[in-house]
Amino acid sequence: MDHQADTNRTDLMTITRFVLNEQSKYPESRGDFTILLNAIVLGCKFVCSAVSKAGLAKLIGLAGETNVQGEEQKKLDVLSNEVFVKALISSGRTSVLVSEEVGEAIFVPQSHRGKYIVVFDPLDGSSNIDCGVSIGTIFGIYMVKNEAKVSLEDAMQPGNQMLAAGYCMYGSSCTFVLSTGNGVNGFTLDPSLGEFILTHPNIKIPRKGKIYSVNEGNAKNWDEPTTKYVQKCKFPQDGSPPKSLRYIGSMVADIHRTLLYGGIFMYPADIKSPHGKLRILYEVFPMSYLMEQAGGQAFTGKQRALDLVPRELHERSPIFLGSYDDIEQIKELYASSKADCA
Repeated sequence: MDHQADTNRTDLMTITRFVLNEQSKYPESRGDFTILLNAIVLGCKFVCSAVSKAGLAKLIGLAGETNVQGEEQKKLDVLSNEVFVKALISSGRTSVLVSEEVGEAIFVPQSHRGKYIVVFDPLDGSSNIDCGVSIGTIFGIYMVKNEAKVSLEDAMQPGNQMLAAGYCMYGSSCTFVLSTGNGVNGFTLDPSLGEFILTHPNIKIPRKGKIYSVNEGNAKNWDEPTTKYVQKCKFPQDGSPPKSLRYIGSMVADIHRTLLYGGIFMYPADIKSPHGKLRILYEVFPMSYLMEQAGGQAFTGKQRALDLVPRELHERSPIFLGSYDDIEQIKELYASSKADCA
C-alpha cells in the first residue's frame, strides 16, 4: 500500500479519538481532560518542530541563564518551558503547574483556572541536544483537592494519586507514550497528517529483560546492593548469559527502550548524590506510573516509588525502574543489605 493510500484510511486511531473513547467510559466526564491533553499534545508538536530545526534556527547553545537546579539553560529549554506554560494556562483546565525550569509553583490566574495540576519537565536530556540524541518531555497530571482553595499542597501529592502520566520523545520519530490509568499506549506523529497515530497499543514490559541501564562512571560511589546487582548482570552465577549494558543518558530514551525491550534502568543514590539525582515530581513519578501500568515495577531502594510523599517541589530520589523480575532482584539485595546491617 502506498503512503497516499495509507493517509486516506479512516480507521487510524488518533490520540484525540483514543482519549475520547477512554472518556466515554465515564458518564460524568465533561471533556475537561481531553481539552487538557490536547494542550499538552499541541505543546509537544511545537517542541518537536523546534527540536528538528534547532540547528538551523540557532536554538542550540546556551540561553545565558541558570535554572533552579543550577544547570545552564539551553535556548530550547527556555522555549519549551514557555510553550507548555502558555498552552496549559490557556487550556483553562489547570490550577497549578510545576516545571523543572521554574523555582516556584505557577498558580494559574483565577479567570483561567480548572481542576487539574500538571507537573512536567519540558525538555529532559537537554545536555544531549547538540549531539542529536533523543530527548523528550515528561508530564504527570493530578486533580486539585479543593477547587475553591488551591494551594501548594495540591502539587505535593504522592505518585499513587496521579491520574495520568506520559512522555513525548523527540528522536528519529516523534513518539507520545501515555497512560490514563488503564494500561500504556504509544502514538507516533505522522508529519503528513500532523496527528499522533496509535502505533504501540497496550505496551507490556517483558517480565524479565536482558538489558541493564546505568551510568557506570559513578560505580566507585555506589552502595553495596547496586554494586552487587551490576556484578550479577555482568558475571551471572546461574549459567545464564550476561545482560547487555545500554545507557543513553537521556531518561526518556532509556525508559522508552526499557518499556519496549524489558530490563532495568537505574539511577541509584551514591556518595556524590546521597538523595539520588532524578526529581520526584516530574521525572520519578510519571515514569514510575507508566512502568507500573505496563506491568513493571518502580523502587527507590527503600520503598515503592509511587508511595513517596514529596516534601519539596524539586526534591530528588534514587530510582530503579523496569521489568518485574529484575526489580524483584534489586529489592532482595536491598532487603539483604538491611538485614546485614541490623
